[in-house]
Amino acid sequence: MEKFLSFDEIKRSLETKETDCKAIVTYYLKNIETKAHLNAFVEVYTDYALAQAEKVNEKLANGKAGKLAGMVIGIKDVLCLRGQEVNASSKILGGFESQFTATAVQRLIDEDAIIIGRLNCDEFGMGSSNENSAHGKVLNAADETRVPGGSSGGSAVAVQANLCTVSLGTDTGGSVRQPAAFTGLVGIKPTYSRVSRWGLIAYASSFDTIGVFSRNVPDNALVMEIMAGTDEFDSTASRKPVPAYSELLHFEKRAKVAYLKETIESEALQPEIKANTLSVLDKLRQEGHQVEEVQFPLLKYILPTYYILTTAEASSNLSRFDGVKYGYRTPNAHNLESMYKLTRSEGFGDEVKRRIMLGTFVLSASYYDAYFTKAQKVRRLIKEFTEDLLNKYDYIVMPTTPSTAFKFGEHSNDPVAMYLEDLFTVQASVSGVPAVSIPNGTDAKGLPIGLQIMANSFKEAELYAFANYLTKSEN
Repeated sequence: MEKFLSFDEIKRSLETKETDCKAIVTYYLKNIETKAHLNAFVEVYTDYALAQAEKVNEKLANGKAGKLAGMVIGIKDVLCLRGQEVNASSKILGGFESQFTATAVQRLIDEDAIIIGRLNCDEFGMGSSNENSAHGKVLNAADETRVPGGSSGGSAVAVQANLCTVSLGTDTGGSVRQPAAFTGLVGIKPTYSRVSRWGLIAYASSFDTIGVFSRNVPDNALVMEIMAGTDEFDSTASRKPVPAYSELLHFEKRAKVAYLKETIESEALQPEIKANTLSVLDKLRQEGHQVEEVQFPLLKYILPTYYILTTAEASSNLSRFDGVKYGYRTPNAHNLESMYKLTRSEGFGDEVKRRIMLGTFVLSASYYDAYFTKAQKVRRLIKEFTEDLLNKYDYIVMPTTPSTAFKFGEHSNDPVAMYLEDLFTVQASVSGVPAVSIPNGTDAKGLPIGLQIMANSFKEAELYAFANYLTKSEN
């Protein structure tokens, strides 16, 4: 069987009876086995996926199949699927079995998508390199000595290495967009509240979003339109109607595009990424679009604001993992207090413990107003400034990352250097607006470069259309 580059190719093959769902799943299972050393999958649902394929084949034969019949999807190891283990790539949740299925995942299953397994990630979504997983690191298929990005590294590599059609990741501060950039994929962070978080193991609840990795924009748009929408189980999910994104990809208008001077002139920006970004902006000008440089004086405050608020929320969210009701419990305890202390000390990895302690510190009585309250005020300023820009311009364009994929261990002993990998992605997360990373060429070493596009809240349809226009003109 030939490699499928899009879901359209799969659908055509099913329609012409060249293949069936079971053969498609078997094809991906063989790829997963052949490329097991990449460590993208934590667990492969072989029997479950093949059984689902049989059911979808029957529906296709009866003309009753859903929109995603034949699409094979991997899910990040923070999303629940009933009857399957989920542990957020952490020792502390070892052996925990999901009691229900996440709303976003269920909606895909309801349209006959086939879930093939759960994907490796940084523990609890905390990391930018996928080196913080209890299941070990994921290798970038473009260069196996380099990171795939994080925290959704396994989700990115699964699509990059052709182990599934699309995959789900989560994006709290760039955890879909940064790995998408490092692996040459399309990766979206939707508007906060656009997709239900029911069934997602929380990291930072006011930032967490469920995003999609794909090879192209149409596949991404189709999956997002099915996942998005209101949910009775999640009171924060928006009730705004969901457009048919996959049917609104035609782009003809002249766009008003802004780019941030501070990102292009950043000392951290790799020269090849700067050149490729400026090349896109020049091409847009030549095609008649209005492209203007703008300043964002709050840029230097975004990263500290993000880390103060997310670590505070993580400190609160992760307090539930204590060894009492489920997951790992230390065998070395001699009383209740030691059970709590040892379980959490042994169960959490170093990066998670670092963020819990930082979050606990900023929430403490002595420092709450100095850090947490002030960061909330700065977040409001960043959100308002970003929205003002997006009221004047249709899109903000910038590099997705300051560099291409770095080598394993390069930032392991320097947390600040690792956090700076999120420099360009956290603005959309702090502001709650949607952002997508699309491929934008490669550097001299052949490593993928990403271009990030932001739009105003709930403007995913416009964002997808512009991203599709740019990816098509690139080809």
